[in-house]
Amino acid sequence: MAKTFSFAAVHFSVAFTVGYLMTGSVWVGGALALVEPACNTVAFHFHEKIWKRIEARRHAARGASGTNAVAL
Repeated sequence: MAKTFSFAAVHFSVAFTVGYLMTGSVWVGGALALVEPACNTVAFHFHEKIWKRIEARRHAARGASGTNAVAL
């Protein structure tokens, strides 16, 4: 859990710094530091759902072909 909080702190810091450097506004940097990670969290949720479907289809295709060999 410490690694997760550490990454969150880095993510917020980077978002704030980029927003601030691009605009010179502490308010815009702060808003970006809050909004961007929230949007990324939602995007990541859907990204994971899509990849789980892809992996399930690959697993089903391997099972249907009768082989368990992993293609690289």
